[in-house]
Amino acid sequence: MIEITEMQPENLATVAAIEKTIFSQPWSEKGFAASLQSKDTLYLMAWLDGEPAGYCGLLQSFDEADITNVAVKEECRRRKVAETMLTELIRRGAQRGIRAYTLEVRRSNAGAIALYEKLGFTSCGIRRNFYEKPAEDAVIMWKR
Repeated sequence: MIEITEMQPENLATVAAIEKTIFSQPWSEKGFAASLQSKDTLYLMAWLDGEPAGYCGLLQSFDEADITNVAVKEECRRRKVAETMLTELIRRGAQRGIRAYTLEVRRSNAGAIALYEKLGFTSCGIRRNFYEKPAEDAVIMWKR
């Protein structure tokens, strides 16, 4: 069973550990802690059978939001964790007055792009060499 909760300060060590296993340039625990303090952010945790499975977050600017983080532990993928988490993030964002969402995703991440398209995002452009380690373009996606 997947449960979605708001990220809490006591989750930060777990989040940072997941971040390090997934991303070549991970956010630090301090970076997450600072973001969690802002009134303009919303971070969620996904729990699969009571164990941490992933997290996602957004930064709100008026009625738009940048989805800043989406991460699911390798062993929890293909079990609808990301879809459930993002659906809840968008639902809670709408309650905060958010009407449009944007994100960047590695051009090679076909699975994530397919999920975002399923959730109503469309590709709107490319950011050249947005990612490092390895260098790669980002696909810019919007949901309006």
